[in-house]
Amino acid sequence: MKLYVYEHCPFCIRARMIFGLKKVPFELGVIMEGDAETPTRMVGKKVVPILQKEEGVYMPESMDIVHYVDQLDGAPVITGECNPVIEAWCKENTRAVFNLAIPRFTRADFKELATPAAREAYTQREINAFGDLDTLMANSQTYIDTLVEELGKIEAYLQARHPVSITDFYLFPILNSLTIVKGFPYTEALRGYLDHISTACSVPLFTDKAL
Repeated sequence: MKLYVYEHCPFCIRARMIFGLKKVPFELGVIMEGDAETPTRMVGKKVVPILQKEEGVYMPESMDIVHYVDQLDGAPVITGECNPVIEAWCKENTRAVFNLAIPRFTRADFKELATPAAREAYTQREINAFGDLDTLMANSQTYIDTLVEELGKIEAYLQARHPVSITDFYLFPILNSLTIVKGFPYTEALRGYLDHISTACSVPLFTDKAL
């Protein structure tokens, strides 16, 4: 199987998690930003992640990929519903996380941004979605202060060190985006949670690319 991704994309991180968690071998492919032709040829639209199954059929949508890979051994573990408290937290705070992460993603070293044309395409896409990226960078401390307070509301969950569950497939990709922020004030609980899920699912953090 081959999974096509953008390295920075939280939905792609979600799809990658299940392969590491279940120890399912796969090949990782990166689609260049600005390349609409490749994903459209595969699944009819410009999206990632895309799974190419062993028989050659393509599958989009991150959670569909998660559930497909999870059930391959007949013993799925990513079942049930997301913790409603965590689900609500994600909905309320994803924008603040992305206000920090997106301008840094556009400047960081990702394979999908390896050419000037690809980086420009991605940058323009995010400007259209989030507005002026320099302004977002300048307001970083405001977003950091907001998130430090908000993260306190899920401190108990972050401390729990529970087995990886469906909830983590929603929470971890968002919190992982914070690791692109150089100097983010991690609590012991947040750092421990990120390291725990990263190790359990064999998904690297962005700390080596932080800006």
